[in-house]
Amino acid sequence: MALDIVVLQPLVSLIAGILILLIPRLLNYVVAIYLILIGVIGLWPRLIYHVPH
Repeated sequence: MALDIVVLQPLVSLIAGILILLIPRLLNYVVAIYLILIGVIGLWPRLIYHVPH
């Protein structure tokens, strides 16, 4: 089963939300990691299939 972007983004959000609820002191780190992961997930298809001219 391949994870595509449609499934991966809500999964990352859910994990980040649970971590924030369990350990509120991690808020800054969880938000930073979440933003980085969402950015990489959004750019990933373009990075893989980009063919230089």
